[in-house]
Amino acid sequence: MTAVLRCSDCLGTDMLCTSCLLQGHEVTPLHRIEEWNGKFFEKKSLKDLGLRIQLGHPRGVKCYWPISAVKDDFVVIHTNGVHSVGLDFCGCELAEQTSQQLLRVRWFPASSDKPRTAASFAVLKQFHLLSFESKVSTYEYYNALMRMSDQVGKVERKERYEQFLRITREWRHLKMLKRAGRGHDNAGIEATQEGDCAVLCPACPQPGRNLVAGWSIAPPEKRWLYGLFVAIDANFRLKRKTVSSDAADPGLSRGWAYFVEELSYKSYLKDYLNEPQPKSSCAGHTAVNAADSKSTTGLAATAIGTVDCARHGFKLPCGVGDLQKGEKYVNMDYLVFSALRSFAPLQVLKVSYDIACQWHKHLWERMKRVPDMWHIDQTSKDITFLVPKFHLPAHITECQWLFSFNLVRGVGRTDGETPERAWASINPAASSTKEMGPGSQWDVIDDHFGDWNWKKLVTLGPMILRKIQEAIPERNEHREDFTELTESLSSKYPNLMSSWEQQVHEWEYDMTKPNPFEVKVAEVTMAGIRLQLAKDDAIAVSDSNQPPLHGMVTPSILIDTGIELEDQQRRLIVEAAKLGEHATDTQKAYLQQRANALKRRMDAWAKIQLLFIPGVASLRDMAEESSRIASSDLLQRPETFPLLLPSAIARRVACDQALEQMEWKFREGQAHDTLNELRQALRSQSYMLKFKDRFIRGQGANTRAQNCLKNVDAKVRATAAKYRAAHHALTVLSDLLGKVGWKHILRPLADEDIRSMTQGVDDSRSEGRRRLSWIWLVCGYSDSHVENEDDAGVQEAIRIEWCRTRTRAYCWTEEVDLLFEEQERILRFLCWHATWWRDKENAWTVNDPALQEGLRAYAERQATIRQDLKRTFEHMWRNMRQFLNIADEGLQGVDSVDILQH
Repeated sequence: MTAVLRCSDCLGTDMLCTSCLLQGHEVTPLHRIEEWNGKFFEKKSLKDLGLRIQLGHPRGVKCYWPISAVKDDFVVIHTNGVHSVGLDFCGCELAEQTSQQLLRVRWFPASSDKPRTAASFAVLKQFHLLSFESKVSTYEYYNALMRMSDQVGKVERKERYEQFLRITREWRHLKMLKRAGRGHDNAGIEATQEGDCAVLCPACPQPGRNLVAGWSIAPPEKRWLYGLFVAIDANFRLKRKTVSSDAADPGLSRGWAYFVEELSYKSYLKDYLNEPQPKSSCAGHTAVNAADSKSTTGLAATAIGTVDCARHGFKLPCGVGDLQKGEKYVNMDYLVFSALRSFAPLQVLKVSYDIACQWHKHLWERMKRVPDMWHIDQTSKDITFLVPKFHLPAHITECQWLFSFNLVRGVGRTDGETPERAWASINPAASSTKEMGPGSQWDVIDDHFGDWNWKKLVTLGPMILRKIQEAIPERNEHREDFTELTESLSSKYPNLMSSWEQQVHEWEYDMTKPNPFEVKVAEVTMAGIRLQLAKDDAIAVSDSNQPPLHGMVTPSILIDTGIELEDQQRRLIVEAAKLGEHATDTQKAYLQQRANALKRRMDAWAKIQLLFIPGVASLRDMAEESSRIASSDLLQRPETFPLLLPSAIARRVACDQALEQMEWKFREGQAHDTLNELRQALRSQSYMLKFKDRFIRGQGANTRAQNCLKNVDAKVRATAAKYRAAHHALTVLSDLLGKVGWKHILRPLADEDIRSMTQGVDDSRSEGRRRLSWIWLVCGYSDSHVENEDDAGVQEAIRIEWCRTRTRAYCWTEEVDLLFEEQERILRFLCWHATWWRDKENAWTVNDPALQEGLRAYAERQATIRQDLKRTFEHMWRNMRQFLNIADEGLQGVDSVDILQH
């Protein structure tokens, strides 16, 4: 026979005859064949070539009583297309059912009675995974398979979309039951309880599974470690149109996974859904105020609500449900109490909700509506309501103090935003799920949430590792900041510090007490800022018009005046830069007059300087010679005239050490006073920015505010330059005089250090990661501070920042403790779950040896998966305890990076 056939799916491009090709494809009947017609290759099916598939017998064994599948084609949906096959079922006396024969060859039948369509396990696995990762719909995937079979419509189309839709839904459901161990229960699938098929969070506290003995009698300071963190949210992308009905399309799971049991839920809503909802007393939350007015035209469900694990992002069992009229309390109450029923023994509960400030009001009264077995004894539990960090700024100021994750103890670094991260994964599926009937949508979303939870579970190891590697250094850094700030303030405000400590302690344990984070003193006004700037300018002008020095001058006056002249030089440079290219004659004349006055003062001071440091004459002669060679007027311009203070001389000529000591003292005082001035300017700048954003409207007002801001910015830059000059002089003098220790207090001033109390190194750093700039940790030096630090407004700002610095240190400390506790809980849970699966091996004894062996094999495989995960996580975390011990001991010279890598 002529070799004119080839297979597109086999390895290579060998040409075969019909007989050889059929013989080689007895076990691969779904390959695609091409035939050479003398001009090109055209598609040919194995059925057309005479291949018939015999089911119910081993390979090569013919059935004596074969039963043809159907009179026309039997269709099999496979990963490479939709195929018509010639199929014979076994008709022997002991033959299995036709559906069972199909399952034996890993083909899933579309019906149990006289099936005419089947889908291979391979295509179902592929579609199942793609639906999770790419959110491809059944319709899109099936059409892609049809195009793989025929792109031009030459072959008669065998439409099996409805059958494939049914098969995929059954496949999802059976996979969920199988993975939950329901096939190992001798009571059957009907014995499945609500929530039994959900993938649980190993890191959350689960009594009887992963909590250490004695957890319920832990001391109060440790009880928060065994608390549950839940996050509530609604997703308005996951709506559903009015398609089909509950009777025509019921859900298959009936509350077995994440959606609540639908009949009980609908019965509850029937009684309470139409009750009006109280309006919000906080900011204009659409979720609250628009709940009764939400448009429901053409929609059976406007959204879904969920209850998640707030720490790890798992969907909680029986915590998902449809919303019919927006985000109404009546819906969310039911979902929350339904999800919390399996955590009843826990004593500590942290609840995160973007409208928690409104929702928690009268919650315990509304609890009476849900089934009695779900009720919570709130009087015996420590329950805290919080608002997610990203949503909190939209609330009024009072809510930002009372419901903040950043201010409350016992939450670590939890942010409450985990539902938002899950929405990013499920939202692409909304375009297909909104067109489904009620049961189909519930089953599909249940399946997606199950996959989401499983992916979260297998990645808990690297997630916890990454968080610990981040949390321990952050904890140490914020502890150092808090300790340094506390020591600095204790020397200045010894009496106030004790009262601040007492106030914050009282508020943490009783939030009805005065809030230490609340601003109680009126802030400065913009008019006050303008007045202060005007006073600064007046002082600068009056200083520049002082008469030349004369008479008897002491060394201290000489050095003090020289430092003052140096400051006048910097101011003159700034004023000259402001003129620009198009300055008026009046402006130029005013600047020239200031320069002349400064030049006269400098000339007088320089003559007196010669009496104390004669050698400066030779240094100036050298500078004058260099100026003539460079054709520069260096010595003629007052802003560049070399004053040659002891720090600038650096003992190039003889200089009395007493003068160096005097300059050191003046420079140290100048540095501290300049830092005080810089802090005041930054506070003014911060207030003005907030004031402008909140209250300034209109071009004229914005222009005036912008001009005021420019003046403050200039003040900040000038003050920074003044400090840097003082620091440079101190650096030089410290080498000459042998001064040590001062650099730990007066540090080099980098651009990133010049920031307000409430500003981090960069805008991307959140409140919990923000570190205070060192300039706020230095106490004032002289008695003539630029700012009055006994002023109530200054003390208020310092008190609030001290409280926030303290809270950041405590939050990172709690985060470390919580992460190590979660590590242990994960390992205990995986160990418990492996044991649970092994108990399932012999939980159901059947007469069929093959089925019994399959039950045992699957249970052992699942137990091994949990054990492998446990070993992987243990190996991944093996050095974390050592890393923590080294951080706690504060050992020097140990590279923590080496520990993490080995």
